[in-house]
Amino acid sequence: MNRNTTNYGSITDPVVGFSGTSNDILRNSLFDDIVTNVFTINSSIKTLQDALKAIGTSRDNTGLRNTIHVTQLSANQVASVTTKDISKLKQKVLKNDKPTQLQLEKLEENFKEAISKYHSLQKQLAEKQKAHLLVSVSIEHPDSDEENNSEHQQQAQLRKLQFDQEMMLEREQRVKQIESDVLDVNQIMRELGSLVHDQGEFVDSLERNIDHATGNVEEGAEQLVKASRYTTRYRRKLLILVIIAAIVVAILISILVTSIKR
Repeated sequence: MNRNTTNYGSITDPVVGFSGTSNDILRNSLFDDIVTNVFTINSSIKTLQDALKAIGTSRDNTGLRNTIHVTQLSANQVASVTTKDISKLKQKVLKNDKPTQLQLEKLEENFKEAISKYHSLQKQLAEKQKAHLLVSVSIEHPDSDEENNSEHQQQAQLRKLQFDQEMMLEREQRVKQIESDVLDVNQIMRELGSLVHDQGEFVDSLERNIDHATGNVEEGAEQLVKASRYTTRYRRKLLILVIIAAIVVAILISILVTSIKR
């Protein structure tokens, strides 16, 4: 089954055709998934850019903060999956398939660019959210009669202390959540770089094996040439010996025939 050729944004617009083998189908599917994921990350960036402008304004509320949190969780997951897909795709692209390699490199650059922009935006969001923390802790305020009563004043002080403690805990939790939402972009770059390193070692090892095999072939060829020379020399010597033997036999026969005639 042949699938339509797909262009993934290479500068030279190369076209990759898929013959329908399972490896080609998987490779094409990975290309499509990565393109979709990069688009999703860029869409998340637009959503978060709008949210960044709203933080600290009259539009800032719990719903906005929840939208920021969910959007970042989703984008983080997509980024992690995309990293793995790129790693898988690199293993599927043949070394001599230059057009597909160019497409993969372009796609990886687009992904890295999107991640870099996303990570920078996340840091801005984290700083602005921490500067304008929203807390939902509430406490009942005592009325004036309670404030005049010493017992009620003590209870009010206890409630205030509890309120302050709960507020501090909630601030802590919100700060931790904000910081945990920030994608570890360094880990993603390390994962992308580790595959390149592993592939480099594999290619170096393969090249060493090829060089070693080439050396063995050349050495074997030299041995064959030498053996051919030895065989030629041996046959030449054998032929000379046969000729000499024939001449000797002929001479002996001539002498014998001459002797008989006498």
